[in-house]
Amino acid sequence: MIDSNAIFNIKTQTEFEDLALQIFNHQFKNNRVYRSFCDLLYKHPSDVVSMQDIPFLPIQFFKSHNIVSANDDIKTTFTSSGITGSLTSKHHVTNLKIYEQSFTKGFQQFYGNVEDYVVLALLPSYLEREGSSLIYMVNSMISQSKHPESGFYLNNISELKDTLVRLDSKGKKVLLIGVSFALLDLVETYQFNLKNTIVMETGGMKGRRKELIRADLHNRLKAGFGVKTIHSEYGMTELLSQAYSKGNGIFTSPGWMRVLTRDTEDALTIQESGKTGGINVIDLANINSCAFIATQDLGKTYNNTNFEVIGRFDNSDIRGCNLMVL
Repeated sequence: MIDSNAIFNIKTQTEFEDLALQIFNHQFKNNRVYRSFCDLLYKHPSDVVSMQDIPFLPIQFFKSHNIVSANDDIKTTFTSSGITGSLTSKHHVTNLKIYEQSFTKGFQQFYGNVEDYVVLALLPSYLEREGSSLIYMVNSMISQSKHPESGFYLNNISELKDTLVRLDSKGKKVLLIGVSFALLDLVETYQFNLKNTIVMETGGMKGRRKELIRADLHNRLKAGFGVKTIHSEYGMTELLSQAYSKGNGIFTSPGWMRVLTRDTEDALTIQESGKTGGINVIDLANINSCAFIATQDLGKTYNNTNFEVIGRFDNSDIRGCNLMVL
């Protein structure tokens, strides 16, 4: 049995690789869907001696199968957004404490304690449906902040504007986290000149607006909020961890998450850093589902923890993860 606490105490790349191989063996034995996928590739634990040998499960399997590696009861099921009638991803979670540890420690690694921030959330498309892992995370962050003005804002953007300006002018540390189309709506209605606020977009137009490349989106938001940088969060229903960018378009993952890229012509070949390819994510917080996922995002890696998201594969549906389609 793997101690889930070990996931969040990784100090070196060697420790990460050792634990990744342990979790691969655990999931090969206990995840029926992942075992079948590995069998189809003729990949047995005896063939997997390094991290690069681990098979990555195509993310579409979360739409068509139950991806579970534990015998415990399912505590909740996170679901992706999708157009009416389309299949949505389902991430069955048997241990919410692991998710809570992941997003709390991940945010702390990059930004410090969430208790130090007033958390203002502008996530209308997520609030309007059930099963969002992002809403679960932000709701927990709002509770942890213990600030009376932390909270969600749906249609009351004039109240959000007043709160944001008042808190920022008082020198409070503010985190404004929002979906892209709602942040654009806000700055097209009001003009800001913020000095103490982190503006963080979670990506996605949700069919409300035309998709933009990230540079264009960020330029519009920087001008509207009067800030020098726009931060970004990279997360998705199928992951229990998030990566963050502080404004340069380069995401950094926490210590228990790694991003690799695969050859676009040969999905089983892992590429060296700096080449554009399909993004594969190792998220060790997914110990009870599948920690090895081949996403439909395109990107580049720059070292063990830094990566860039460039776009999506043409044949994939646009979902609520963090990228702007080129």
